[in-house]
Amino acid sequence: MNILVLNGSPRKNGNVVKALKAEVEKIQNKYKSSQIIWKNISDLNFDFCKGCMTCRSKMNCILPADDAHKLAKEIKACDILLTGTPVYWGNINGQLKALFDRLVYVLMKESKRGIPLPLHKGKKAVIVTSCTTPFPFNYLCRQSTGAVRAVKEILKSSGFKIIKTKNISNTKTQ
Repeated sequence: MNILVLNGSPRKNGNVVKALKAEVEKIQNKYKSSQIIWKNISDLNFDFCKGCMTCRSKMNCILPADDAHKLAKEIKACDILLTGTPVYWGNINGQLKALFDRLVYVLMKESKRGIPLPLHKGKKAVIVTSCTTPFPFNYLCRQSTGAVRAVKEILKSSGFKIIKTKNISNTKTQ
């Protein structure tokens, strides 16, 4: 079982990391022979998507080789994808969004009519968010739910089955 962890938090010992590690441990207990690849998005060096759309037809990004190209191979090879992000203004943080923008060609392709076609059917995903807004306001004000919705839309469109979402609220005091 190949497990890929995308830590979208710039804090390497923060709440998102703690929650991701707890989820990895649960998966490891279930799948004894698992390989884990951990990626801190803040450590990756990659250019922003230029919106040229060439990747849609070539199924490869034409930008110069960088860490996004390497991560594309790891996403293709993973069986389970864990994605964690802090909540910024009711959404995922900018680094994670920029990375997903760059990796659209590895997540989905399009039919001739422009309909998205998932490339990861049968794979599983876990989503973790961390939000300073206390419960229940993190839901009522759509803080945590906004971030989860954004990641879910990307991963479900890519064919991943979301097996768990974990929202940590009131993290200002933690």
